[in-house]
Amino acid sequence: MIYKSSLALLTDLYELTMAYGYWKLGIKDRLASFSLFFRRRPFKGNFAIAAGLETAIDFIENFRFEDSDLSYLSNLKGANGEPLFEEAFLKYLETFQLRCDLFAMPEGTIAFPYEPLLFVRGPILEAQILESSLLNIINFQTLIATKASRICAAAAGDEVIEFGLRRAQGIDGALSGTRASFVGGCHSTSNVMAGKYFGIPVKGTHAHSWIMAFDKEEEAFNAYADVMPNNCVYLVDTYNTIEGVKKAIAVAKTKKEKMLGVRLDSGDLAQLSIQIRKLLDEGGFPDAKIMASNELDEKIIRDLKTQGAKINLWGVGTNLITAKDQPALDGVYKLSAIQNEKGKWVNKLKISEQLVKTTNPGTLQVRRFYDQEGKAVCDMLYDFEKGATEECELIDPIDPTRRQWTEKGLASRDLLVPIFEKGKRVYSSPKLCDIRANTFKELETFCPSIRRFLHPHTYFTGLEKGVYDLKMKLIDGIKTKK
Repeated sequence: MIYKSSLALLTDLYELTMAYGYWKLGIKDRLASFSLFFRRRPFKGNFAIAAGLETAIDFIENFRFEDSDLSYLSNLKGANGEPLFEEAFLKYLETFQLRCDLFAMPEGTIAFPYEPLLFVRGPILEAQILESSLLNIINFQTLIATKASRICAAAAGDEVIEFGLRRAQGIDGALSGTRASFVGGCHSTSNVMAGKYFGIPVKGTHAHSWIMAFDKEEEAFNAYADVMPNNCVYLVDTYNTIEGVKKAIAVAKTKKEKMLGVRLDSGDLAQLSIQIRKLLDEGGFPDAKIMASNELDEKIIRDLKTQGAKINLWGVGTNLITAKDQPALDGVYKLSAIQNEKGKWVNKLKISEQLVKTTNPGTLQVRRFYDQEGKAVCDMLYDFEKGATEECELIDPIDPTRRQWTEKGLASRDLLVPIFEKGKRVYSSPKLCDIRANTFKELETFCPSIRRFLHPHTYFTGLEKGVYDLKMKLIDGIKTKK
């Protein structure tokens, strides 16, 4: 747990006003189910990498209202100048404990639109109050893990270092973003605090200021090699890149420790790297790596490789840690079922003029089917309580003309696993390095065409026909009432 105090007030005010309403009306213990999912494929790709679960677990395990929280809430006023919350409600929050069930996709799982990344089932007040915080945690880390996966795919096996600390959105953006980038496939980070907290390998060299602090470039290289003989990667583009490489080679020849590589941060990276590779090879350093930084993303890396660049180490900062081309995942947290006053479960959905914003009813599990070669062929969303038969008709929730049948005998697994049962943790979290390995293992089960940056293959995800029929029935009922 990075944060030593409870984060119960890391929420939107309406979560607390609704919680107060449920308490005031005497329905706070009525059971309800909420699902967290995203609607649109991030980065115009096809999938997302589920991430942030361990952070969410820490948040839930440490959830409590501290005295300072309650003191703050007691001072909030309504429009009439009276306290927003009555004292008895704040007394209730003093001993508040979560008793919910939580099922979630393990981190590193490949997820698609409308599939629940997690669902929460429990007393409605408790399940509701988790909304904003869970969205904050899961949305951001899933987004960054997905971006990292795309960047690592472009690097095609080369090492990728996350370099984004100085451009991240605040301290937490840097820490949770670095963690998520490792889940998505990055090999290491420049962020030392993230290395400490998460056990991520840390790497870094020196900045242009090191070179500029000396009268001559070769003096700077020589001094750096003396103080850091086991970390000799020279930044060579402070004045003239090719001349800088020549000076780095000359210095490296005088040292016992070998030069690990050189770093480029400007210029025509493709052309310069080709020239630098030749110089390094001819200078007796064929194993020295060429590292590049400078506003990289997956498309630039792909293009550089297509152009024959000799770069084999990539430092990716701003575009990764901020997900610059899509700075938010559109994850939502929606009520999907609730018990009525007689204790009977009633399925719920939200409809909209926009079909993409119409939610799915019920508490849904996700089942992934595999062919004989172990490749994923389709995902099914089915009712968690009712289950599903082996052979099912699946219907695309957005385009009902797209349908698919599951074949008898296909291997399958359910993606959402129990994390909490009635507020008690039942899930053992894997190590972060194992989560990262799971991401690569998951990706291997899919056709490579889903990873294309331009017009990727659309993997089929469908509602089990019974769920789809229920959805249509509920929509018709709502429209009839209007």
